[in-house]
Parts: sequence; C-alpha cells; structure tokens
Amino acid sequence: MSGQRKDDHLHLAAGQQRQLHRDPVPTDWDDVRLLHEALAGIEAEDVDLSVTLPWAGERGPVRWPVPFYLNGMTGGSEHTGAVNAALGEAAAATGLPIATGSMSMYLKDPSTLPSFRVLREANPEGFVMANLSAEATPDQARRVVEALEADALQIHINAVQETVMPEGARGFSAWCDGIAALAEQLPVPVVVKEVGCGMTRTTLAKLARAGVQLVDVAGRGGTDFARIENDRRDGRDYAFLQGFGQSAPMVLLDALGARAGTRLPALLASGGVRHPYDVVRGLALGARAVGVAGTFLHAVLAEDPAGSAGPVAPDGAERLTGLIRAWTERLRELCALLGVRTPAELTRTDVLVEGRLAHAAALRGADLAALAARSETTAFEEDRA
Repeated sequence: MSGQRKDDHLHLAAGQQRQLHRDPVPTDWDDVRLLHEALAGIEAEDVDLSVTLPWAGERGPVRWPVPFYLNGMTGGSEHTGAVNAALGEAAAATGLPIATGSMSMYLKDPSTLPSFRVLREANPEGFVMANLSAEATPDQARRVVEALEADALQIHINAVQETVMPEGARGFSAWCDGIAALAEQLPVPVVVKEVGCGMTRTTLAKLARAGVQLVDVAGRGGTDFARIENDRRDGRDYAFLQGFGQSAPMVLLDALGARAGTRLPALLASGGVRHPYDVVRGLALGARAVGVAGTFLHAVLAEDPAGSAGPVAPDGAERLTGLIRAWTERLRELCALLGVRTPAELTRTDVLVEGRLAHAAALRGADLAALAARSETTAFEEDRA
C-alpha cells in the first residue's frame, strides 16, 4: 500500500465526482419523496439539529451538533495530507465530525502519520474518527486510536473493492470475528462501515451479534471503488462490477423490513449524498446521521480541466466551511418546513418510495404503504395518550 496508490485513489475519486457534478444522474435517493403537509411548518429557531449516538466513550454519550458528518476519504501521502488539512480546518470551523481514510498504511509506514494526524492538529477539540480495515488486530487498532487521539474507530469492510484491487485480499472469513474482538476490547466506540456497496439486514444482524452498536451502511451511488480499482487494472476486466451492491436508501428500507424481534444496530447512512434534502431523506428512513464524502471533497480541490485530483484550492478550506454552514441552515429550514423539531422526529413523517427502489424494497418485505402514512399512526397514538 503505497503513497502513490493513495494518490491514485484520490485522483480517480475526484474524477468521478467531477463527472457527477458535470453530468448528474438520478440515484435511488431520487425515488424517496417526503409528503408535503402545507400546515405542518414550525419556526426554524425552534429546530435543534443535534443528535445523540447510541454509544458512549470516555467523555460520555456522544452528541453531534448536526445530523451529518464528513466521512473518511484519504491520507498516506503529501498530497492527501494537504487535502486532510483543508478538511480538518473546515471541520474545526463548523464543529462537523470527521473521519480519516484508512490508516492501515500508517501501521506499515509510521512516517505517513502526519498526513492523517493533521486532521487532529487542525481540529484539536473536534470529534475525529480513525479508520482501519476489518483485518486489524485490537493492538493495531489501539495504536491508531492513540496516534490520532481518536474519539471513535471506523472499521471498513470492502470485500468488493478488495476483489477488484490488483493487490487486494482474497479471504474474508475472519472479518466478523475480528470485528467482534475490536468492539469488545477497544476503549473507544466502534462504527463499522461499508465503502460503497451497502449491506443487507442479515449483515446488520450479524454485526449486532458481534457487539457493534452503530453501522454506516455506505451504499452505492457515490464514489465507486470497484470502478476505481478496475481503472487501476491493466486489462480493466472487472467492469461488470461497477455499480455493484445496494444503495443507502435501499439498505435503510431493508432494515425496516426486518422481522419483529430482530436486533439491529443503529444506522448511519452514506453514499452519493449530494445536498441537504438527501440528508433529510436518510434521516426520514431511519439513519441517525448521514455521511458526506465526495461532494465535500469536490469543494476543496482546485478545478483541473484534465480531470485529475489537482491541488487543494487556496481557498478550499474556506469554501468547504461555507458549504457546511449552508447545509446546516438548509437542514434547519427543511425541518421547519416539515414540522419537526429534531432529526429524530423525521422518522414520523410520511415518505413515498417510488420507482425501482420501491420495487426492490417491496421484494425485501418493506411495508411501503405504512411508511407513506405513518404520521396518521403517530397522530392516532398521541390522541389515545
């Protein structure tokens, strides 16, 4: 795992984001529509955007000021370190939780630590998550957490990426037991995340049995790591896996279709989040918070006609700071429009699921009719109380 590979990943991910911004395409998020109640609105100043997550670290229950966060992207080279510096500066200015990219490289080459550590140095009081693969041992995970002074650890699972990656792993059977050991032994909270192919409720139930309390379902629709790794292959012979997996809204709906009594972790959602309405959609489908990566990466990089990642823009951190603040205000306004005072109350709103997403979710047992009329059920229960 070399710094060049990290730069390649950033270059290819940035190219995908530029293509999506230039030629946007519909995604599963567009099949999710919140019903408009014309007299539901409240005062924006009465909205509290903060969320409390269902695990506790040494500082007590974890509370984030907003229901979205800057998901892990990169680190491991001089270029990616400059990107992380800009991301960390914007996170510090806005209070936005943030994660590193995979720090597995640091375990093999400690000299790369500054490219990750800059997230903490730029953001000394913020909530920062380290990131490792499911192959990490508890000792390795503790080393990473201590090196970053991390508040939590993301464990990424990426079997599809590893399969397409020329130098990737080909054995995944030990991952679940490894995750259970990390969840049990680490002194900080653990969140397990996919890297863009989503999960099923069966996977979520396995993670719950492994002791994991919070999972980022990280579905397809954003940065496509199967495509990235295929572009690194000489023969590009894995093109058929581009777009493989489930979207984040599909996973959230799949979880809603779980059998009564099935224990699932609390969920975060990421993958192809383009604007604040996508955040609202994810929260309405049951996510505690929503992760954003590629859209925010696009904000910090200089424009490059050649399509490469290019350098960090001189005002990249400032641009991203402004964008995060704008998203926060738009979220507050959307909550006021929908008549909800907290992000959690979005799970009482009526949601229409349409198109191919509705078809797939219905096949998996999601009760879409109940989802479309759940505010009536909530109102009935409140009247009885």
